[in-house]
Amino acid sequence: MYPKNQTPVSSGTCDDANGILPACAPLAVPYVPFQQKNPKRYPQQEALATGTLFPGLDLPFRVKQEVKQALGGPLAELQALEFVLLELALYLDTHADDSEAFALYQQYADMERQARASYEAVNGPLTRSAVAQSGDWMEWLKNPWPWEQMEGGSR
Repeated sequence: MYPKNQTPVSSGTCDDANGILPACAPLAVPYVPFQQKNPKRYPQQEALATGTLFPGLDLPFRVKQEVKQALGGPLAELQALEFVLLELALYLDTHADDSEAFALYQQYADMERQARASYEAVNGPLTRSAVAQSGDWMEWLKNPWPWEQMEGGSR
């Protein structure tokens, strides 16, 4: 029984493939595993495909085949670098004294800056703030937008 509203819980099985929350679904208590210092890390592409940089936090999910095929181009590489930076930043928020992780963060931040500059030199700005350095607002308004381009294409 649900304690708050005294509603009985269905004795039927819950099928997660039907796309809606089944009536028999109990309330959940979320759990995030505690990370230890110097945790193992996935390589970039594997981290992007699994949804986490850290194997200890790997909670598998279904990845569409198209996503797996899109990995490898310059935009996907930039996204992978940004993903690794975000994961490392979240780790550093709770492990600020991990100097090895911070050095790795600095290394990936430099790689991300270089990859972004390279991508934007060929394909144009990815964000409005990137236009500030070009000196021409019209650069932001030109087509195609980043999400309209075919991976590996150029302007």
